Amino acid sequence: MKLSNFNFNLPKELLAEFPAENRDESRLMVVNRKTKTIEHRLFKDILEYFDEGDVMVLNNTKVFPARLYGNKEKTGARIEVFLLRELNSEQRLWDVLVDPARKIRIGNKLYFGDDDSLVAEVIDNTTSRGRTLRFLYDGSYEEFRAKLTELGETPIPKYINREVVPEDAERYQTIYAKEEGAVAAPTAGLHFSKHLLKRLEIKGIDFAEITLHVGLGTFNPVEVEDLSKHKMDSEELMITQEACDIVNKAKVNKKKVCAVGTTTMRAMESSVSSQKTLNPYVGWTNKFIFPPYDFSVADCMITNFHTPKSTLLMMISAFMGHDLMKKAYEEAVKEEYRFYTYGDAMLIL
Repeated sequence: MKLSNFNFNLPKELLAEFPAENRDESRLMVVNRKTKTIEHRLFKDILEYFDEGDVMVLNNTKVFPARLYGNKEKTGARIEVFLLRELNSEQRLWDVLVDPARKIRIGNKLYFGDDDSLVAEVIDNTTSRGRTLRFLYDGSYEEFRAKLTELGETPIPKYINREVVPEDAERYQTIYAKEEGAVAAPTAGLHFSKHLLKRLEIKGIDFAEITLHVGLGTFNPVEVEDLSKHKMDSEELMITQEACDIVNKAKVNKKKVCAVGTTTMRAMESSVSSQKTLNPYVGWTNKFIFPPYDFSVADCMITNFHTPKSTLLMMISAFMGHDLMKKAYEEAVKEEYRFYTYGDAMLIL
């Protein structure tokens, strides 16, 4: 499989700028791998496809307000600082991206907030846009983190060509988000409302939670024709024994195991035993799934509609078969499904 196999024509107007009015009323395309059939439903109809004892695996990572705007000392130039990850909490060191990057050199200071109460010093260059910052703030660690949250804004993806609105803070977050650390939302989970989760629970569906802190690498385009040469960014992953027990019991009982989202699928495939059971894990993963690939844990998945040439589309192709994926995506464009972060969903059975 080559990169060019994953190109398709996606009209600009199908990229969703805003989420559906109600989480669980986005559209749902249901694709059956066995019968090769496609149905058009609403997301809340997902209830009909699952039975007692089936398991849905959720990524409970929580997005933090990672995008800050500061001013460079002396010139006052406005600089976007995107927080990627904390490197050292005692020294308040962070791995960040800056934009425009050419102006930001080691030793520069950046000032944040109307009162300049937060200052950062550039102490290293990591990549062309990457920098290591040391934040200077009078106050405890808790107060410092509260200040970051106060000054930061929801890191909606760059393709969404609008200002952040207050609703984004709620809608660019799953309702079951718990463990803070992601800079991008695991988007398949955005479709679940409290009401829908309750109804699934009442029907006897079990939930297992894993944590994969989604990094900006999720948006990285693939730039090599030979997919085996593409390198994924590493992301932090935690899978508890409890989650493994829930998933493995379902497998023993021949129940469905549904990965909610590509991040959950990658997480589980990163920690599989030779018997195709899920193992506990704490560490990092840079797993890249592309065809051909033999999946070990989940037998169905929920996912959004992905952009051409993305690693996410490659995983979907590996899971549903390339021809069926192409058929489903042609249908999605024809039926004007909404694509990407705030778009509609697909259930692959």
